[in-house]
Amino acid sequence: MNKFTLSKEECLLFIIDMQERLFPAMKYGKEIIEKTNILAAAAKAMNMPVIVTEHYPKGLGKTVSEIASSLENALIFEKNSFSACTDEIVAALKAKGRKKIMVVGTETHVCVFQTVRGLIGLGYEVFIVSDAVASRSKGNYRNGLDLMKSMGAVITNTETVLFDLMKESGSPEFKALSKLIK
Repeated sequence: MNKFTLSKEECLLFIIDMQERLFPAMKYGKEIIEKTNILAAAAKAMNMPVIVTEHYPKGLGKTVSEIASSLENALIFEKNSFSACTDEIVAALKAKGRKKIMVVGTETHVCVFQTVRGLIGLGYEVFIVSDAVASRSKGNYRNGLDLMKSMGAVITNTETVLFDLMKESGSPEFKALSKLIK
């Protein structure tokens, strides 16, 4: 059951391409921002590293301000490849020493899918936070999730991730984070 278990000591939050000019076309954009911010707050409270990518920021802009404002200690990388498994980003992942990667971002069937394929190929355990990934169409979103599940990624959601990381009520993390999901 270890494959389905998250612990703050093993996890890293990976935010893929949630950018200014790309994001308005995403279905459920407001919810995706809300869920990503909850996960970013959890990462901060639990001292988990955060890595952010921006695909071709010259054309697509920077990370949306609603998310960027909560990423004070995140490592941010520019990329032009659809997969975020570039040499530079993979080196940063290895340096963090975390084997379980929680993935959020856009688009589910393109950059998220190709990144997850690369991460699994490198031996990482990947958790797709389904209510914090998006595509422009529901069909592409579903297809992306199906492909990643077939490759061995765990498909989950923000509340499941949060409560699994917290483990029990009464902890300092529970007191700080439970109000985010009411």
